[in-house]
Amino acid sequence: MVIGSCTVTIHIPESNSLKHKRYVLKSIMDRVKNRFNVSIAEIDLKDLWQKATLGIVCVNSDSQHANETLSKVVNLIESGLTEGYIIDYGIEIV
Repeated sequence: MVIGSCTVTIHIPESNSLKHKRYVLKSIMDRVKNRFNVSIAEIDLKDLWQKATLGIVCVNSDSQHANETLSKVVNLIESGLTEGYIIDYGIEIV
C-alpha cells in the first residue's frame, strides 16, 4: 500500500473576508473531489483571508500512479484558480 500526500499553499489576493476565501476553496475542493478519488481539506492558515494551505491524500498500490494523480490534482487546482495562484506545493510518497 502506498500513501501519497500533497500540500498546496494558495494566495487569493482579491479575498477581503473569510467568507470569500471559503467560497473560493470550496469551489476548488469540490472540483478536485468530483474528478479524482482523493481526500482534500484546508489544513493550515485558516484565519488568514488571503492564504490557505490544502492537504490532499490518496492511497494506491503503485507509487508512480499516486504521484501522477497528485500531480494532476495540482495542475487542476492551478488551472482552476481564477482568483489566485499557487505559492508552493509539495508531494510526498510513503
